[in-house]
Amino acid sequence: MTSVAAAATGVVVSGGVLSGDPALPAAADALSEVSADVSVPVPRLGLRPQTGTTVEQPAAREETVSRSDQRTSTDPAKAATLSTDPRPAVAHTEDLSGADPRTIAMALLPEFGFSADQFACLDPLYVGESGWRVDADNPTSSAYGIPQALPGSKMASAGADWATNPVTQIRWGLGYIAERYGTPCGAWSFKQGHGWY
Repeated sequence: MTSVAAAATGVVVSGGVLSGDPALPAAADALSEVSADVSVPVPRLGLRPQTGTTVEQPAAREETVSRSDQRTSTDPAKAATLSTDPRPAVAHTEDLSGADPRTIAMALLPEFGFSADQFACLDPLYVGESGWRVDADNPTSSAYGIPQALPGSKMASAGADWATNPVTQIRWGLGYIAERYGTPCGAWSFKQGHGWY
């Protein structure tokens, strides 16, 4: 018996026991004879009106019950789409640690939900902070790196190579900007008004 037939039998038997309707147990017997190998049209059941009220019953609708894991053939459109490229799918990764820090920043902006136009604010921000130098060390404080994290060791949360890797520093810096200012333009605007960010 299919799970649909079993559920329907349970509903019919419960309804018959609770309502005392003698026709319902006979319907339950008929449902239990349905073979498990057959798709069963399942009518949508309406609610019984309470005594003294009238409820219009919707037109009977039927659904065909189907199990996708029992399909014997593959969808031709799906098969055609999947077979267009014989090469296996591979995610592209690239080591940017040796690239220009500005290129790295442009590549990382989408990771934080920033559009490319935010770079117009990030560039002057980091030019003023460190000149985009990975080893920029503030002599009057413990600020360090491209984003001038204070102290520089805060960037360890983005990677153990925080002192030398521009990708790690920029990733940390963009996370800091997103959390504190919302966007690079928000951080740049704040710095213009306060002299720091």
